[in-house]
Amino acid sequence: MRTVLRRPDFRLLFGGLVASMTAESILLLALAIWVKELTGSSGLAGATIFAIIAPMTLAPLVGWIVDRYPRRPLFVAANLVTAALLTPLFAVRDRTDLWLIYLVAIFYGLSYITLSAGLSGLLRHLVPAELLADANGVLQTVRQGLRLVGPLAGAALYTAVGGGPLAGVAIVGFVAAAVLVGLLRVTEPPRPRPAGRGRWRRGRTRPSSSAGRPRRTSRWSTELGAGLRYLADEPALRRALLGYGLGSLVMGFSESLIFAYVDHGLRRDAAFVGVLVTVQGVGGLAGGLLSAGMIRRVGEVGALAVGVALFGSAALTLSYPNLWLGCAALLLAGVSLPLTMVGLHTLIQRRTPAPLIGRVAAGADAVVSGPRAASVGGGALLVGVFDYRLLFVVVGLVTLLASSYLWGGRRLSPPAQPAPVGPVPVRRRSPTGAP
Repeated sequence: MRTVLRRPDFRLLFGGLVASMTAESILLLALAIWVKELTGSSGLAGATIFAIIAPMTLAPLVGWIVDRYPRRPLFVAANLVTAALLTPLFAVRDRTDLWLIYLVAIFYGLSYITLSAGLSGLLRHLVPAELLADANGVLQTVRQGLRLVGPLAGAALYTAVGGGPLAGVAIVGFVAAAVLVGLLRVTEPPRPRPAGRGRWRRGRTRPSSSAGRPRRTSRWSTELGAGLRYLADEPALRRALLGYGLGSLVMGFSESLIFAYVDHGLRRDAAFVGVLVTVQGVGGLAGGLLSAGMIRRVGEVGALAVGVALFGSAALTLSYPNLWLGCAALLLAGVSLPLTMVGLHTLIQRRTPAPLIGRVAAGADAVVSGPRAASVGGGALLVGVFDYRLLFVVVGLVTLLASSYLWGGRRLSPPAQPAPVGPVPVRRRSPTGAP
């Protein structure tokens, strides 16, 4: 990781992302607390998080927009627009203004998808391929660290000064990110004309057999679906998403099961969940630091397999209630998240053509987040019917099965070969300039 941090361009990007991720981390929980205070309803507070997640259904459209514009200006503009979208929060006074918070949450969800897809393309142009894992590992380490302190800081700040000043702090974070990233000098190749355009023009003059009118192939559907088609056609990405998607179908159960584990298993108050979440955050920091080295040893799909396997092992351990075993299991679960995220993002950045990377990154987020969101709701229902220990066993077995499937495809993304030691050979050119 030291190598990538020595690059001045990456340090500038890193500073901008720390600013935006800090704003993001203090804002998410605070919005839900704000709704809870205005309404007294836990359900309406939870709906705030759903409003942020719901725009994920528009990921292919967002990815298509991201792919149409240069990465750096788009990333700067997205941060500035995000800052502007937070300004309606200054007008929230009472329960009648609740719709403003939900509106901001929905637009913030769209912004998150845009920034994530844009970042994948920006990193691809900014960082050499052999350093992508290190760059993603550094960013995940910071993200996991902010997960430890950000939500608590946001909640404390909201309690101290209220929602309006909190929104102001978040706005400053996004504007700072735009300024720092705007200072970057990134040279991007010119955008090629989408392939669908040529097909549309050829199809435009082809007569329809039924109506005698020109038949037009939908360029929109071709371009919007290009990212998902590439995910389905590229062997390593297909394997990664199928395996991780299978694990995601049950991994979200843990969001509800952990409360039953603390209540019925450890016989402690629900507030003790916060202690376990902190332990998981420490594991997340370790996972972020280890992720680049793991990718260099087993490749991106292999690192994804290891991350899912660690989560499965943690789930099986949690089926037996014991404080020390529980802490060890949460450490493993914390390590697993950065491994899976860094493995998947690095795989996308290395295996995707630059003109498609926005749509592929957004499509991958949708494919993974959809099952995960469904499993969170499913876990909340199932924990009221079945013993939490049985459900933890199910989570463990399914995720270990998914890990085995991923591990079997690790050769689809072999570890990058280290650069040769010694002087780089100079290729002599002929007097005519031919190689």
